[in-house]
Amino acid sequence: MTGRLKGKICVVTGATRGIGRGCAIALAEEGATIYITGRSNGDGPLTLNDSVAAIEQAGGVGIATQVDHANDHEIEAFFKKVAEEAGHIDILVNNVYKIPSPPAWGGGFWDHPIQVWDDQVGIGLRAHYVASWHAAPLLFAAGPGSLIVNVSSPGGLSYHFSSSYGAGKAGLDRLTADMAIELEPKGVAAISLYPGSVATEFIAAHAEQNGTDLSESQTPLGVGRTVPALALCENLMARSGSIQWVEDLSHEFDIRDERGALAPGYRARDTPRETA
Repeated sequence: MTGRLKGKICVVTGATRGIGRGCAIALAEEGATIYITGRSNGDGPLTLNDSVAAIEQAGGVGIATQVDHANDHEIEAFFKKVAEEAGHIDILVNNVYKIPSPPAWGGGFWDHPIQVWDDQVGIGLRAHYVASWHAAPLLFAAGPGSLIVNVSSPGGLSYHFSSSYGAGKAGLDRLTADMAIELEPKGVAAISLYPGSVATEFIAAHAEQNGTDLSESQTPLGVGRTVPALALCENLMARSGSIQWVEDLSHEFDIRDERGALAPGYRARDTPRETA
């Protein structure tokens, strides 16, 4: 890549795997310094140390902190660390998400433990609000042109997985749109990012068990590469408050994944009851 984000300070939450890891690596390809969070510590695969190594291999600077985003105090301590060390944030990617165990796929809401709501809405919505609240002064310190990307889902528009999943994603889209209104005078953009079907490690393992073909899925890195493209686009503020589909961004900016492919389309295949 070109190093167009060299010297920029980025935060990616939930970056040990999946889309978060893809976003962190994509920002690293442009030379950024990326602070990442995750719960998986140690030296094995899909841990904080593993993600830092991938970030540095891609050309960026990685700084990891173990954070449980269900714990407000840990989120607060993390952003204090960023403030003390960096003084500002140019790009915040709110990605962290907790997949319920077992996953809440199918059935009725009455079939799922109430904890499913806290997993999907508490981590996938409330924790993004808390992170953004702490990040706001640091985004303002970076000046106009800084950016919040909230990783959302077509589940905000139609039925995917469960009613609690949809509530969390629709809430995140509303939060993004309203934050954009409040952030506009500061020159800070907020965007909801809509991937399609993404071959994350979790989805790949599930697909292997069930013989599912993922050849038409997007990849975490392909999704991640849309973030620096957004941050660097000339009309960023005009997009603030909107939903940006990965497949559209891929074609608009000729964003290729590690296979050299544009993001496969998903929107035309999404029906009110189809799963991502």
